[in-house]
Amino acid sequence: MIQASGVIICLGYILGLLFTAIPWGGAWILILGIAGAIFLRRRYIISRKLAQKAENGRGKAKTMLNNWQTIPHPRIWLAAGLVGLLATVYFQWRVPEPSAKDISQFVPPGNSSNQEQLVIVRGEVASNPRLTRSQRGQFWLEATQLDEVKNAQGSAGIPKGVTGKLYVTVPILQATGLYPGQQIAVTGILYKPKAASNPGGFDFQKFLKQEGTFAGLIGRQINVLEQERKWGWWQIRQRIVRSQVQSLGIPEGSLVSAMVLGSKAVDLPYDIRDLFVKAGLAHALAASGFQTSLILGVILQLTKRTRKGIQFTLGFLGLIIFLSLTGFQPAVLRAVIMGFAALIGLLLKRKVKKLGSLLLAATLLLLFNPLWIWDLGFQLSFLATLGLVVTVPPIIERLNWLPSAIASLIAVPLAATIWTLPVQLFVFGVVPTYSLLLNVLSTPLISIISIGGIISAIAALILTEAGSFVAGLLHYPTDWMIQLVEFFSNLPGNSVAVGSISSWQLLAIYALIILVWLVRWWQQRWWFASVIAIGLVIVPLWHSANTLFRITILESGTEPIIVVQDKGTVTVINSGDEGTGRFTILPFLQQQGINQINWAIATDFQGNESNAWFELAQRLPIKNFYDYSPKPENAIAIQAIQEEIQKHQGSYQPLAVGQAVQAGSLVAQLINDELPILQLQILDWNWLLVGNIKSQEVQKLVKNGSLPRPQVLWCAPQSLKNLVLVLQPQVAITAAANLDEKTLSELNQSKTKVFFTGRDGAIQWSPNRDFEAFIEAPENQSSVL
Repeated sequence: MIQASGVIICLGYILGLLFTAIPWGGAWILILGIAGAIFLRRRYIISRKLAQKAENGRGKAKTMLNNWQTIPHPRIWLAAGLVGLLATVYFQWRVPEPSAKDISQFVPPGNSSNQEQLVIVRGEVASNPRLTRSQRGQFWLEATQLDEVKNAQGSAGIPKGVTGKLYVTVPILQATGLYPGQQIAVTGILYKPKAASNPGGFDFQKFLKQEGTFAGLIGRQINVLEQERKWGWWQIRQRIVRSQVQSLGIPEGSLVSAMVLGSKAVDLPYDIRDLFVKAGLAHALAASGFQTSLILGVILQLTKRTRKGIQFTLGFLGLIIFLSLTGFQPAVLRAVIMGFAALIGLLLKRKVKKLGSLLLAATLLLLFNPLWIWDLGFQLSFLATLGLVVTVPPIIERLNWLPSAIASLIAVPLAATIWTLPVQLFVFGVVPTYSLLLNVLSTPLISIISIGGIISAIAALILTEAGSFVAGLLHYPTDWMIQLVEFFSNLPGNSVAVGSISSWQLLAIYALIILVWLVRWWQQRWWFASVIAIGLVIVPLWHSANTLFRITILESGTEPIIVVQDKGTVTVINSGDEGTGRFTILPFLQQQGINQINWAIATDFQGNESNAWFELAQRLPIKNFYDYSPKPENAIAIQAIQEEIQKHQGSYQPLAVGQAVQAGSLVAQLINDELPILQLQILDWNWLLVGNIKSQEVQKLVKNGSLPRPQVLWCAPQSLKNLVLVLQPQVAITAAANLDEKTLSELNQSKTKVFFTGRDGAIQWSPNRDFEAFIEAPENQSSVL
């Protein structure tokens, strides 16, 4: 049990870590502590006087004391402010930075595909290999030595002793059979990870930094230096997974293993993982509180006739084994610490306050690793558990007209959703429409699969065949679970993009949730708080959709991908390959709260547009699709796109040369039959998108008058200098990261402002603002949560 003063100190530490998101956060938390000490000092004095009168037996004083409550000494508030200040300092101290010998320090500057420097990195495998979306094997490597390779005969130079962890990807066959602790040498190309280049995009650099990693290695070949197998928890984990997959196959066996050990400990197929995430059931794949409760419940039930000490010991061992098998994930650590608190309460025969245990668990974890404060899994796990502790009881009380089992079935997912949805909106900007209903319907199946999976895992540790037999009994529940998730994922409107909310919206919504939790007036008017919270999300979205005019040129590496937001009408020009559609265009549209593409124009700049358009058409309705695809080999892909578009009552039309397509304030026209040149008239601005053409052809088109002089030009890097000198646009945009010094010097002499999406990220423009580079924008903004 944690006292009120302890709660305030813990909150001070957690808030201090959260305040690292704003400038001078430590000073602000200290000011809040001082303010709390000053303003609550008078109330503290009154409460102490009432306490003294209550001790003298005055009934009225006792009643007033119950109303006022005894609050902590002002020194506690001041101490909490100081703890918060120290937390910000501690956080900065723990932020990973590469050492002088870190392997990232030896990455050649400007390392790229056309300047490849092969290296041999020796080190120890730090994780089991996993399969990436690009069908390559991925694992972490603790580097110890670095060699440069200058020719096919071997290495040259003196080997360097290095430190640091590497994110390694290799061909899948090269990764087969690797295991943690193994000494290997990987031949490949070192690189430094890139930050997010597009709004809503994945920040690979930030992800690796959270893991204490500052470089990656694209491996080509692996040489095993040590064959001896060292014992590790991975062997037990592997035995459990193999036993369950042996009888259930893939994906059912992998799904059962993931629901027991967590998806981070199991190589679950991405299609199943994406299906659960899309349906709003991702938490079912994260081993945490649910599995911990099951393990403790089973152990305590089986040992209920034994002494408390034996129950405590067996429960403690069960939690430690479960924690080790799952790989020490933050969510599992939080659940296990709360489980320890319950066991201690059982041993001491004292009732443990769940809220205090949760705060204590969070504080201990954040003392161990303060960087977890920004780990999304930790945040969602903490908030979901907080919802279960403080919100489930009042919801069940309001649902007392239902049978208690049904009321609990509704209250648990509803409470978790209330507390986690704001963070999900802040990060993803998407609401899984049927998530609550699906959670209610799937809870019995999740319970059966989890309990059966745990029993199967225990049996597999004793005898592999026994574990497989028990897992085989879960075939139908697992199959039903997958079918249920597929059904809800394929329903119309299964997810709604409302756009990523801002930090002030996030704080305002949580302020309302906390008021409903703590203040009686708001508890009686919870519906009013709900309306305000919904309005905080919907009103800004509605205002933006009806007033925003913005053009975004996304960084895709090859062709111009342009999204035009014209007061609710959305036009997408080009789409790149399948990966670009999934990881660049869709995240951007979701972040902007876009649920429909009104106009889509495919100009076939690179000849690979079909895959991405099909990906987009599966996820979002496309009302009007114009396609210029003269290549016969694209016929099958085009037919698939047509069928997908027609499912949503959209129209598909071929795009002819000279045909003007009007989409809101945009007029697009393909002006050349042989070369990919698209002209755009946007308000009073003339844009020109030019593919990879030779300078002689450009000059010929200009002389013929068929190539108008634009104000904004997009072109391939190799054509940039010639086109800028001939067309003299105000702004030129190209997909390169940079050019050679001679070319840059010549371009600097022109009056054209040049953007490189490979260096600057996405480029955005609106009528009342100049062209802005996405990568520069965060530097000019204050930090957000």
